This record gives sequence, C-alpha cells and structure tokens, in this order.
Amino acid sequence: MKIYSRKTDSNWPKAAGAVLLLLMPLAGLDAKTNPPPKLIIQDSPLNRDVRAPISFAPVIKRVEPSVVNIYSTMTVKERPNPLLNDPFLRRFFGDQFGDQGQPRERKAESLGSGVIVSPDGYILTADHVVEGAESVKVALATGEKEYDAKIIGTDPATDVAVLKIETQKMLPAITMTDSDKLEVGDVVLALGNPFAVGRTVTMGIVSAVGRGGLGMVGYENFIQTDAAINPGNSGGGLIDAEGRLVGINTMIVSRSGGFQGVGFAVPINMARYVMERLVEFGKVTRGFLGINIQPVTPELAREFHLPEDAGGVLVGGVSPNGPAARAGLKEGDDIIELNGKKVTGPDNLRLTVAQTPPGSRVTLGVLRSETGGKPVEKTLSVTLAELPQEALTQSRPGGGSGKQPGNMDALDGVEVTDMDRAARRQFGIPANLQGALVVNVDENSSAAEAGLRPGDVILEINRQSVHNAEGAVALSEKVNGAQVLLRVWSQGPNGQSGTRYIVVENPKRK
Repeated sequence: MKIYSRKTDSNWPKAAGAVLLLLMPLAGLDAKTNPPPKLIIQDSPLNRDVRAPISFAPVIKRVEPSVVNIYSTMTVKERPNPLLNDPFLRRFFGDQFGDQGQPRERKAESLGSGVIVSPDGYILTADHVVEGAESVKVALATGEKEYDAKIIGTDPATDVAVLKIETQKMLPAITMTDSDKLEVGDVVLALGNPFAVGRTVTMGIVSAVGRGGLGMVGYENFIQTDAAINPGNSGGGLIDAEGRLVGINTMIVSRSGGFQGVGFAVPINMARYVMERLVEFGKVTRGFLGINIQPVTPELAREFHLPEDAGGVLVGGVSPNGPAARAGLKEGDDIIELNGKKVTGPDNLRLTVAQTPPGSRVTLGVLRSETGGKPVEKTLSVTLAELPQEALTQSRPGGGSGKQPGNMDALDGVEVTDMDRAARRQFGIPANLQGALVVNVDENSSAAEAGLRPGDVILEINRQSVHNAEGAVALSEKVNGAQVLLRVWSQGPNGQSGTRYIVVENPKRK
C-alpha cells in the first residue's frame, strides 16, 4: 500500500472532483423591533383511537378564514439577446432594431399563500413567496379589500417568512400544535390557492417526518405528505385532522412541475422558532458548536472501535478556540447525546443546536476512542456561541460515496506534494495547516471511491500525524490492514472548509 509524492512520481493520471463538507455553523442580536405575536397553541396529541369522520367540512369551515392569498410584486431586469446588438443585423434593420437590445425592466408578480397566526395580524408564509418583493398584498378569505403587508423578516435557511398587516379588528388566527407529536400515517389537509384557481383543500397523510438531505435549504426537517401541493400553495397551511396548524407548505419534488405525490412542509415548531426571533430581534440567531461532523458509517465505527449500535455523529474537526474546543471535544469523538437526548445523525444535531439560543449551556455525551483502545464514555458541558451568518452557505457532510472499491491497493494512485505559498493560495489552505497536499487521484482507485480529491490535504494516516509529503509516503508504506483511516482537510463550495475522516478499502489485503 503506497501513496506517491510528486517529488518521486509524476506520471499518475489526473482526476478532478469536489468535496462536500459540513461545518456546524450565527450572528448578533438586535434591539427588539416588534411586539411578540399572540399565538394560540394547543399541544395535546391527536386522539388516534377516534373513528375517522365521514367529512372534514366542519374542520375546513373553522380554519379556512385563517388562510390568506399573498401577492408580491418585484422589478425584474431582462437581459436582451446579444444578437440584437449585432452590427451586421443593425446594418440591414436599422438602429431601431438595435434599441431592442437594451436592458429592460418589467414588473413581475408572485402568487402564494399564508396563514394568520395571531389575531393582531402576524402571518406565516414561505420565504420564496416574498423573496425580492418590493410590495406585498394580502387578501383575506372573507373577500374584503386587500391589505398592504409589511415584511417583518425572512429566513432563507428554513424558507420561512413573517408578514404583518394592520387592521382595527381581530383577525381569525389559526390554532397551532406541537409538530413533534405528528406521526407517519396521520391525516393532514393542505390549504392554499394553487395555480390561482381559488381556495383549495387537499387531503393526504403524513408520509414521513424529519425528512432532510434534499439540499433545498440550509436547515431541513420537513414533514413529507401526499396531500397535493402545487404552485400557489407555498406558504399555506398543513393542518391535522382537528384543524390545528402543523406545518407551512414549502415545496414539492416533481419531474413534471406539478404535484406527483411528494410534498414538503416546514414543521410549525421550526417555523415558530424562526418567527419569534424575526419578530423580536429582526433576524434569526442560532447556536454554534464549532465542529465538522459526519455520519458514523460501519467502516468508521470499526476504525474507532465503536459499538455497532453506537450511532451518533463523528467529529471530523474542531474549530480552534470555538465552543467545542474550549469544552474539550476532540477529533474522532462520537457525539451520541445532547442534553440527554439521543443524537440520530448530522441533520438531527445541526437542527437541535441551531434551535438552541446562543449562550445556552448544553451537555454532550460522547464516546472517545483512544488509538487501539476501547471507547470511553465522557460528558462534556458546552456553552454555545452564535452561528456566523456566512456559515449558512456551508454544504452538507461528506464521508465517502460508499461504492465498492476498485482493484488497486488502498492508496495506490494518490499523488501528494508539500505545500508552498502558491499551493496554499490556490486551494485556500490555512497557513498553520500541516500535511500532504493531494495533487492527483487515479479516478479508478479506492481512494477516489472513498472521496479523496485533488486539493485535499492529508492530515493523518491511521491517526498518526502527517507533516509533509515524505511523511505521508512513509506512513502509507507501513499500512498492512484491510483499511486505512485518513483525516483530511478539504475546501468546500462557497469558500467553506473543514476536516473529516474517510476510510479507504484495501481489497488486496482483505
């Protein structure tokens, strides 16, 4: 098993690729800007032993007045066809033809839905319904005049927005419930104004809860339903069989552009958290641990001597001087609990931390595996900081493709070199980072299958530090097992970077 340094071998085929990372990522509080909404909340669970009703008409009559139509207007700049400024065409058609090639502006309207959540005029909707809007109007179910709405705040990371309309009368606010108590198979109703045909109700069941990994928004914990959701339904309400708001309709997965049985809603618990912070502070603040995390795969569990059912998330990197570092968290720790609740995966931990206010003190249960030793349970207390705003563009965790390895030794086909100033500038490598820079990876190698890419920096081989290319080659020559554990630094999209572990299979030594 061997990796090759550019100093000694330079004939390896080139490979290119990108690495997906996750950095547990927000930013300061502003003064209070609005009075808090007066919400109506009923968090008792559904009575699932009651026989299903023949009709949901009484429920719809009760909740329909709470659902509104939203019309937003924005200015769109249209780029002209470059052919319109072609001198050859202008020669034959004159300058009037060329004038058509100038940029033009037009007004565009977006249609969506929303839900009145407080009698004093607060409305929840989807961020993309009002994104870029210059003006927003709201039409109530009663058919009276339209109201001008103020955008209190938006949160693209969850696709939630909060509006407010001013009126002297009390508005028909919907009752909210605890979306965490929703179960797969529960009946749900979706209300909105699809395709501008008018107020529409569709029925289905909860197909899944906690759905994420779609890459649509920064924080995904969707309720999935087969209740039909179509364009114009966005921002409308998803309600349970008792007429209580459980989610805000947000998006669909479709090959045709229309509904095909897979719709998503933001759970109302998440939407409430976002709304309360937008109303009180004008923006959303989220907790920040300062770690890179990744799933605990069976391969990683074996390398860290973790129990098969350990679960949790593996810490691939710890930000220097961050909250986790100050609490003593280390690379290779497996976080299995947060505040006594089981951590089920990276998305679960990200969401839980994000919805914990900065400054809160949380308890982490971890399994720490020293080299070759049995994991030891530890409890660490961490005071959360605020998530930097720019970290919301961070991508999701990597950890390898999980495909079957090729026929080469684990690190054959990997070419490394030492890092000079030019390489650090090119790949955005921090000045204090020591390791071996990966410059080529044979696309047919096991290392490529595991997710190693040019531009990565190998920091450890089998938990032994790598300081330069020569050291990486020497350590790779000593590996005799069926697998090799690498800790690598990678540059992700949008300038984000971090460290993670990958396991490279060595089929010749199985």
